Amino acid sequence: MGRLVVTEFMTLDGVMEAPGFEEHRDGKNAWALSTATEDQQRFKVDEVFAAGAILLGRVTYQIWATFWPDAPKDAGLADRVNALEKYVVSTTLREPTWNNTKVIRSDLAGEVRRLKERSDGDVLVFGSAELVDSLLELDLVDELRIMLFPIVLGSGKHLFRDERDISHLRLVGT
Repeated sequence: MGRLVVTEFMTLDGVMEAPGFEEHRDGKNAWALSTATEDQQRFKVDEVFAAGAILLGRVTYQIWATFWPDAPKDAGLADRVNALEKYVVSTTLREPTWNNTKVIRSDLAGEVRRLKERSDGDVLVFGSAELVDSLLELDLVDELRIMLFPIVLGSGKHLFRDERDISHLRLVGT
């Protein structure tokens, strides 16, 4: 049985939007890619190779589906991402164009539970702020991995919305 692991890049001011190649409304993108250390990069590669599947929201899926199929083949990461089963949560996406992709249109809680039951490795969630919010509300997240970057952007999408009730989490490692 797999675990649902939310794995995010985050700035000191809590922004998780546009850490890589995607566009940010204020032009503040690629902040993680431009500052990631070799250890951070290795951690992310190892994380993907240990995964059993990837779960994404529609917006993150559309960004990834345009990047990863033609991404540089360094360290085999692109091949691994492309080969993994991918699930995208969406009510508007009709036919996914990226290989090994299935659309989850309804019953998020039930579908994610079934996905975890049949997965041989972690089910990783990248980006996908709205999806992560729903998964947290449904108490489906087994682990949050937040890679903090020493950058302050001042604006952008945050992982945790302002209206969220207090959540008591347990630190298991740094």
